[in-house]
Formats: sequence, structure tokens, C-alpha cells
Amino acid sequence: MSLNKDKLLLYAITDRAALKGGALPDAVEAALKGGATMIQLRDKDADTESLAKTALELKPICEKYGTPLIINDNIEAVLASGADGVHLGQGDTPVEEARKMLGANKIIGVTARTPGQAAAAEKAGADYLGSGAVFGTSTKADAVKMSGETLRLITSSVNIPVAAIGGITAENILKLKNTGIAGAAVVSGIFAQPDIEKAAKKLMKLAKEVIG
Repeated sequence: MSLNKDKLLLYAITDRAALKGGALPDAVEAALKGGATMIQLRDKDADTESLAKTALELKPICEKYGTPLIINDNIEAVLASGADGVHLGQGDTPVEEARKMLGANKIIGVTARTPGQAAAAEKAGADYLGSGAVFGTSTKADAVKMSGETLRLITSSVNIPVAAIGGITAENILKLKNTGIAGAAVVSGIFAQPDIEKAAKKLMKLAKEVIG
């Protein structure tokens, strides 16, 4: 699946710990009903087999909405499940190696916290970038807050689309206007909400305002 930058508009990243009860597939479907344009399966505690199993449950739901399913960090789980791609951190498998393993048709996203990291990821063949933490975050212990100026430098230094990430909610997303992003990656702002579909719907409306 090739990546249209519109798919980054509301990039929902799963967090089992944030769920207020209920099954993950139901939560993902609620996010998609609300307008989420891409789903990332993120579960740092799960092994490859468990991740692949969960991805196999989520894939038909994502296909129903025409939405890419990305798995965080784990290339083997992507291969085992047929997910649409992988998101890699700076300490994970290099993009060139991931591309050899996954082939030309899978989506590869990369975390980039500096313009240098962004340019290197693009040169290596990444399809999109995730940059932050724009508002800090409660879901990643090592996250460092990123300034709007750095985010603008990143988006202007590459030709591939960039999703902002880190503590994004309906209350602060409009602060990302004029940063050059293609969309927002949201974890708790969707999956920790009592009404996931309603939260996604509100964020989608605001994200469209941000992107203009």
C-alpha cells in the first residue's frame, strides 16, 4: 500500500493501558468510525507472536475503512500479519534494512526529532516521519518536548509528510497550525477517552483546520 499524505491527518496509535475497558478491536473500529485515517498498533510489552495475532484481528477492520495498519518497531510482526507497514524509532532497524525485508510496497515511518534525523530518514527511503513530543506525553517516559520552531525546521527540511506526535488533544491541536505538518498522531487523546468515536470525530474536525 502506497502512502497518501492524507492518511496522516489523524493517525491513531493504540494504547491498551489507556483503554477504559472493552476490546482493542472495538476501540480501533470506534476510532475509525470517528474518522481516524491511519492506525498504529503499539504495544511495547507484546512479543512478536502476540503482536501479529492482534494485527490479524485489526487488519480486516482497517481494510473495511480503507485505512493503513502500521505496527510499531516490529518488522517480523508486519511480515507475519500482512500489516501495511512499520514505524521505526531512531534505535530500531535501519530504514535500508527494513526496506530490504519488507519490499517496496510496505509503508515505513521513522521517528525524527531533528532536521538531520529527518533528512537522513528521507534519504534512506522512509515514507513519512513522526516528530515530537510536541506537547510532552504521558505514554513515553523518555520523550523530550519539541518546540514549534524545531517542528517547522523538520517539516521544511524534507519532502515526505510529517505527523506531529506527543500529548496532542482536542484542547491543544490548533497550536500546530502553520507548522507544515500533514497531520497529528494521537494516543491518549483518542484511546483514553470515554467515547472514542466522539473524540476522534472532534480531533478530525480540528486536524482539518490545522492542515487547512
